[in-house]
Amino acid sequence: MQFTEKKPVGLSPVERSCQLKFHCPSASFSADVIGIQHKLHFNYLLPFGFTDSSQFSALTTMDAQQQQQQQQPQQQQQQAASMTYQEFIQQNEDRDGTRFSWNLWPSSRLEATRLVVPVSCLFTPLKERPDLPPVQYEPVLCSRANCKAVLNPLCQVDFRAKIWACNFCFQRNPFPPSYAGISEVNQPAELMSQFSTIEYIVQRGPASPLIFLYVVDTCLEEEDLQALRESLQMSLSLLPPNALVGLITFGRMVQVHELSCEGIAKSYVFRGTKELTPKQIQEMLGLMKPAASGQQGRPLAPSDMAASCRFLQPVHKVDMNLTDLLGEFQRDPWPVPQGKRPLRSTGVALSIAVGLLEGTFPNTGARVMLFTGGPPTQGPGMVVGDELKTPIRSWHDIQKDNARHLKKATKYYEALSNRAADNGHSIDIYACALDQTGLLEMKCCSNLTGGHIVMGDSFNTSLFKQTFQRVFNKDYNSEFRMAFGATLEVKTSRELKVAGAIGPCVSLNAKGPGVSENEMGVGGTTQWKVCSLTPATTLGIFFEVVNQHNAPIPQGGRGAVQFITQYQHSNMQKRIRVTTVARNWADAQSQIQHIESSFDQEASAVLMARLGVFRAETEEGPDVLRWLDRQLIRLCQKFGQYNKDDPTSFRLSQSLSLYPQFMFHLRRSPFLQVFNNSPDESSYYRHHFMRQDLTQSLIMIQPILYSYSFYGPPEPVLLDSSSILPDRILLMDTFFQLVIFHGETIAQWRKAGYQEMAEYENFKQLLQAPLDDAQEILQTRFPMPRYVDTEHGGSQARFLLSKVNPSQTHNNLYGWGQESGAPILTDDVSLQVFMDHLKKLAVSSSA
Repeated sequence: MQFTEKKPVGLSPVERSCQLKFHCPSASFSADVIGIQHKLHFNYLLPFGFTDSSQFSALTTMDAQQQQQQQQPQQQQQQAASMTYQEFIQQNEDRDGTRFSWNLWPSSRLEATRLVVPVSCLFTPLKERPDLPPVQYEPVLCSRANCKAVLNPLCQVDFRAKIWACNFCFQRNPFPPSYAGISEVNQPAELMSQFSTIEYIVQRGPASPLIFLYVVDTCLEEEDLQALRESLQMSLSLLPPNALVGLITFGRMVQVHELSCEGIAKSYVFRGTKELTPKQIQEMLGLMKPAASGQQGRPLAPSDMAASCRFLQPVHKVDMNLTDLLGEFQRDPWPVPQGKRPLRSTGVALSIAVGLLEGTFPNTGARVMLFTGGPPTQGPGMVVGDELKTPIRSWHDIQKDNARHLKKATKYYEALSNRAADNGHSIDIYACALDQTGLLEMKCCSNLTGGHIVMGDSFNTSLFKQTFQRVFNKDYNSEFRMAFGATLEVKTSRELKVAGAIGPCVSLNAKGPGVSENEMGVGGTTQWKVCSLTPATTLGIFFEVVNQHNAPIPQGGRGAVQFITQYQHSNMQKRIRVTTVARNWADAQSQIQHIESSFDQEASAVLMARLGVFRAETEEGPDVLRWLDRQLIRLCQKFGQYNKDDPTSFRLSQSLSLYPQFMFHLRRSPFLQVFNNSPDESSYYRHHFMRQDLTQSLIMIQPILYSYSFYGPPEPVLLDSSSILPDRILLMDTFFQLVIFHGETIAQWRKAGYQEMAEYENFKQLLQAPLDDAQEILQTRFPMPRYVDTEHGGSQARFLLSKVNPSQTHNNLYGWGQESGAPILTDDVSLQVFMDHLKKLAVSSSA
């Protein structure tokens, strides 16, 4: 086996991780070294945008416009010809936050379906761009009612007549009066190619405050409760003074604390067993105007609300009060009999939190932050009864339909999630306990609203404390790295339709000509609500090519996609970020090799994995694996070079050679394999996979393995059992865990204490090196990974052994030398066996 790594100077292991390329010659792929860039001149792929104003001409007719759209600017042909696909893909990711599965699109529906992997992209709406200052004016929109696309560098412009033509619907639009001074040499930013992504500050409308509502479980052990108190008090010091905060505590009863009263603690107490409607909650909390005789009460106006909402107050007004209140609240006073669980009213507490925000700040960005130390055990949303002898549901119970509370609880939390999402409110869940806490049932609260899920053993661990602190991290402008109440709209040129999105979003049911009937993920719309966004939040967007096979697109034509993200910035401004991208159409009959070269196997692996995980939520695990296998076989049949019924002749080109390996590791990942994971753990892993960017997603699918030895500097090695050697230290990053594994010899030397002796200073440095690299990752990742320090034969070595490719097992050990690595006790197939089967099926004439 071989590997290469592109090693930029000064990059951290996290940044280097996405540069790592593995290759398995045993699979007989044609590319020997994956790190080699494509040296392909491709005039047919143009990075879009115009830099030379002479490329624009007056538009007189639609024909002239389309003819000009087909012309390829010579300057850009030269630029594209000198750029490799890898550079082009990286440039687009850095500038626009997009990674497309194919960077040259098949020009008909039939050819697109034959490519197996759909035309799709990973899109990071708020990708950090320090070089992208927002502009202080509003975007110019197309005047056609069912289009409303935003002016962008792809539009044709007549500077003399002050007219621009929309590149989506070809409508000709006059520029507004404020653009009277534009000319070829004086262009606004949105017409320049480097601003294919541009951000606008919207001045209209009042500024909306940031709102944080803490919902705190008091059925905790005293040590845990004290640690949680300290973390909550710390978070107050990180909030801006004008942010609004509220506090709800719950155990057997639910208490909504009034923060505006001085000198005395006052709270409204609710029974934890009774389901309340939003209207009842608002009436009980005094959020409705008193009813006149014979009439119903009605909600307060926003101006009255800010003054009268005693439960949500600015931090600078209640800082001391709330700090004292957090320091003084006690464990739930109700006694817990022997053999019983504490009575936890999580469902009612969340319902009151959602109802409180609905009644006070609808359609305003807000975070409900739920801190829980166990499963809901009473009232609506309960997951398990209070008898300890009745264990919480397992996968086995769910498969046997033996989880009596599952369906009812899931339905309850889904209804809450949809209410919160409708109003732009996100729900975070911080669940710290040794047993399950009901994340399986409650996951929709965070999945649909863009909230965080953090899972740990205790609130007193650094994993929780540091992860919670990172929620309030600031960017280079000293502003929170979070946005609220976002909507994402996707516009496409007429040859494309939107099939759906997969990520932390809910549909806004925006119907129109751009909506595909073939749904993938959350479909049937071109707009989604994303209640909470971070710079890393990434959605998978899927498209359908609708152009008919017998109606060819003119040579040189391009398909365009525009992403419009409207959101509330953490500095309370309303902003609109617009990203417009284009790719060339290609005839799959004559240009199939060019299309193949444009394949982004990393993005495609993540996009197909998202489709698989999305299906796994509603389908049986084996069915999902079979679907993924079929897709992989079809892709290999389409693009592999082979002789019929001769597996040894099978070859894949360099642009696809890594893809089967990603699929092999995906099949073994905790996203699709639930064995050895609780339902809560599976929900937690899937939650993070569905929102992370490409680099982190690839680490989750195929963990990174670094080797430290006396024979040279640290180096990435194959994720394979052959890498486990006695005189090596391994550092494995799975995103969720950081594992430092000491080989047998290293472990013996460490036990003997050689590192304490002056003459073995180099051994001490060797032991320290992986610790330093691990620390670098621990300080930046969200959520903070679990840190595991283990050695050969140690009980926690299972974290490493379960991830590596089992090329040596107890079944084939006789074929290997003594120094070739560690055998894995498993019946899983190895990558070699997987590839042999894949080649056999791909070349079969009966397939």
